This record gives sequence, structure tokens and C-alpha cells, in this order.
Amino acid sequence: MQDKSAYEEFDVVIVGRGPVGVTLANLLGLCGVRTLVLEREARTYHLPRAVHFDDECMRVFQTIGLADAILPHVILSPGMLFLDAAGKLLLDWLRPQTPTPMGWNLSYRFHQPDLEDVLISGLARWPHVTLRNRCDVFALDQDETGVRVRYEDLSNGKPSEVRAHYVIGCDGARSLVRRFIGSAMDDLGFHERWLVIDVLLKRARDDLGDYSLQHCDSSRPATYVRGTGTRRRWEITVLPDEDSNDVAQPSKVWELLSRWITPQDAELERAAVYTFHSAIAEHWRSGRLLLAGDSAHQTPPFLGQGMCAGIRDAANLAWKLAAIIRGDATAGLLDTYQSERLPHVREFIELAIRLGGVINTKAIEAGLAAGEARENAPVKLDVKKPLLGPGLALGDLPLAGHLAPQFVLKDGNRSDDRIGYSHVLLADSAGRPGLSQAGINILTSDDAEGVGSWLHEHGLIAALVRPDRYIRATARNDAELDRLIAAITPPTHVPSAA
Repeated sequence: MQDKSAYEEFDVVIVGRGPVGVTLANLLGLCGVRTLVLEREARTYHLPRAVHFDDECMRVFQTIGLADAILPHVILSPGMLFLDAAGKLLLDWLRPQTPTPMGWNLSYRFHQPDLEDVLISGLARWPHVTLRNRCDVFALDQDETGVRVRYEDLSNGKPSEVRAHYVIGCDGARSLVRRFIGSAMDDLGFHERWLVIDVLLKRARDDLGDYSLQHCDSSRPATYVRGTGTRRRWEITVLPDEDSNDVAQPSKVWELLSRWITPQDAELERAAVYTFHSAIAEHWRSGRLLLAGDSAHQTPPFLGQGMCAGIRDAANLAWKLAAIIRGDATAGLLDTYQSERLPHVREFIELAIRLGGVINTKAIEAGLAAGEARENAPVKLDVKKPLLGPGLALGDLPLAGHLAPQFVLKDGNRSDDRIGYSHVLLADSAGRPGLSQAGINILTSDDAEGVGSWLHEHGLIAALVRPDRYIRATARNDAELDRLIAAITPPTHVPSAA
């Protein structure tokens, strides 16, 4: 048997080169972690899939230094309208067209191949990150020191293997890594077939509008989504007695689209039946094997939060892995990954299921209860981001587990660009006792005027913010500040993206 030391070694192997896997690889690259990405396919999948991400995702893309490269490929979404069968407005979910406290807009539309190309190109900045396409992983063997990763190079049919300290499965709903973990799925009960249709307009159709439209029609619920450029998408429910193959045939597709467009208006790019699921893996980790993205959870698309959830997984996981690999933390830190992320993603999935009930007119009252009633007007939906589940946040303190805002520095730049992917202490004054010994980035009102006003608004003198921008602890007085500083052991510092 070949000596373990003869194998090529990496700190982390990521299985899957989709948006979640490549975002994780960029974050690990930023942390200086030796990373290998193994992908079965030769190139980016060319057809549309995910079409929406939010301000928190764009903040992660900012962290890895790729937000400016992504901006030309996105458009802003004005929001979503829910209409009954007669076209009457039931519920509106408007998205502000100004930046949120995250420093970015609340809702972006995009073409997934464009996003993936930018993220993959970003890997070239990190000499310690390697991407290998056409590599099909078939075995993962853990021992006390690492994981033996065996895969086939599909370009020549030869088997190969490497060793890694950790393996992250970003390999989708049919995840191989999840099978090796041995995790069952917690079924949240939503499973429906929908026909997803992507078209390219041949001529201007401004009347279709920029809003996403949910047609809450009990005879045939449907969704319309404005994409980038000439791209438009419809998602239409497949009825129980319909055959999935038959309903995806062009003649049937154009019949279903006839109330909105005709073949003279658009070219059919793709029509396929998908079953939308709601499920969460029971175990996101077994020793050195972990899950992220669709391998850990699947949601109906009605909130546009599927890919967003995976990007949050990556942001939560990368800095923890880096701290362990550097020796700044024990492997027990990874126990906080599922405990923090699972309640967060479950809340989003359950809301998506409720909205699916509205669209299908099966649970109108339950769905509308998610919104805010207004006199003589449709219900308005205002989705608040969930809090982290229990983990590193000191939950008995104000704002622990909430996202921290991003501040505008006095030089006009964004605060995340100065902080990098690291902890930062927000303080009303740099001169407070103990801060100079904290060994951590400090941001005060001297750096950004908004820091002091935000702290005072919440009755705080300081807040400790993690690399994934969630608040770990806060202090209302000097005693709590001492406790907060004690929590910074050890600090996690990572340079800003180039």
C-alpha cells in the first residue's frame, strides 16, 4: 500500500464547483487555506438556474473582492406581486431601490452562468487554490488525521486520490458527500412538480414588466420572473394527471405561455419539469465531512433564497475552517456550524412553503398572515432575515445573532473593505480600557460616523462582529465590555481581498 505521505495533500477539498462551492473556495483562498475543488463536469452549465440573490450575498461577494466584477451582470428587482385569478392584487412584496444597511441592494436578478464564470475566474488570484474539472469523486475514507478522497479523472479514465483535513460537499441535492455522512433528510412536506420555462425575447415586451408576478390561480398557478437582458422565465404548475415529458414539449409549452407571449415574441431556450422540494439534512457534519448548499437543504423557489442559503453556509463555514487549520481553534468550533445555520435556513424554507400555499391558493390565510395588513390596500409582505441559531453568539446580550450593518468610512469606502474577512470590534471610542490589548481590528466613529450613532441607538458601547458579519457579542457597559474582550480568544484576522 502506498504511504499516506506520498499523496498530494490539501487542507480542504470541496466537491462541486457551483456558486456555493466556488464562493467557499474563494473565501478559503482569502484565508490562505490550501484548497482543491473537484468538479465532475467540464465547464459551467450553460442554461439558467438560480436567478436571484440578496444584499447579504452581495456582501459576501464584496468580501472576496468580486462584487465590482459581478455588478455588470445583474439588474435590480423592484419586488414581487401576488395576483388572484382575475388579476387583482392580493399581496405585494416591494424591494427598496436604495442600499440596505448591508451596503447593497435587497434584491438582484442574474444569469447563473455569468455569476459562476466570475466566481471561477476569481480563483486564479489564489495560488494555493486548485480547480480540477472532469473529476468524479467516488470514495471518501476518514481516519484520525484526515480524509482520503478518491476520484476518477474522466478525461482519461484514470483513478486518482488526494488527502485533505476536511471535505465539504457542495455537490447538490443528490450529494455523494451526504451519503458518506449517512444523513437522512428531514422532509418539511412540500413536493410539487413545476414546468420551468426560460425564453429569450425577440422584440421588446415592456408590458411584461419588471416585477416578479405570482399568479395565484387555483386552476394553474404560475410565476413570471424578469431576467437579465432579454431573458424571461415562467414557472407553471404541472397538474397531477399530466405527464412530465408531455407537458415539456414545445407545442404544450407555447399553449401554456399563450396568455403572455407567442413564438413570434420569443425563442424557447429551455423547458423542463422540476420537482420543488423542502428538506433539510439531519446531519451536516460527520467528523471531517461537511455539507453546504443544496446538499444540506432544499427549498421551494418562491422566496428566491435557495442559492442565498448556500452562500451563507460558505460564509459561516470558511472562517471556522481557517481558524482550525491555523491552530487558532479546535475542531469543536465546527459544532456551531449546523446549530447556527439550520434554524436560519429552516425559517426561510417554512416561509417559502407558506408563500407557495398562497400561489397555489391552498392556504391563502396562512400565507397572508406572513404579511402586514393595511387598510383598503393589499397585504404587504416584509420579510425579516432570521437570526442565527445557538452557537458562538452570546445570546443574552442585545443584537447577538443579528447581522451587523456595513458603514461608510470617512474616505467614502465601505467598512468591510477595510476589515476584510475577520473579526472587528465596533466601539464608541478607541480609548476605552482594554481595547488596545484585544488584538483585533477596531472600528470607531473616528473611522465612520455611523458607528457611534448605531451603537447609541441600541444602547451599546461596543459590538463584536464575526467575519461572516453576524454579531457575536455586545456590551452596554464596561463590565460587559470586559466579557466581550475575553470572548476574543483567539482573534481571527484575514487580509482584505485584493
